[in-house]
Amino acid sequence: MAPDLRDARAVLATTPARWASLTATLAPDLLARVPAPGEWSALQCLQHLVDNEELVMLPRIEALLAGRDFDAGHPGSRWAAPESAAEAGEMARELAVRFDGLRAEALRVVDGLREADMRRSARHPRHGPVTLGLLLRYWAGHDLMHTVQAERALMQAFIEASGPWRPAFADHDAALAPGSAREGE
Repeated sequence: MAPDLRDARAVLATTPARWASLTATLAPDLLARVPAPGEWSALQCLQHLVDNEELVMLPRIEALLAGRDFDAGHPGSRWAAPESAAEAGEMARELAVRFDGLRAEALRVVDGLREADMRRSARHPRHGPVTLGLLLRYWAGHDLMHTVQAERALMQAFIEASGPWRPAFADHDAALAPGSAREGE
């Protein structure tokens, strides 16, 4: 059974609180730490989610509701790398607040949708015809993917410092399992 609008909304509603907790409680150097070459730090994952919220998802929903096709473009990061751990911590907290506000606006839009809207369609240049229902399920999965990616990045310092227990983390150890969960949009 595919998740419905209620399920997607539930995921979308939980993501800001997860990020608020991470950015309020973790050391800035952990948030900015890149787990392995070519992978994103937790901070970079949050930057991406803010970009996605602001520049991709809401415009795509608006296009679908208006019966317009949308482009496949996804902006690159708009964020400069922080110059210090203190700057990384401040940036992370500010982004979490910004993300919370953007998501609150997005949830108001989602709350105004009806089940019939889930069948509205548009053409995506790379994926062909897509519906609003597909986009909402993708959006929820995208949130989860990048939050898990961030948590995996955060795990690396703990994995490296776990001594004889390190092999227990083999499935999550960036040093043992190189690769990136980067964008496929």
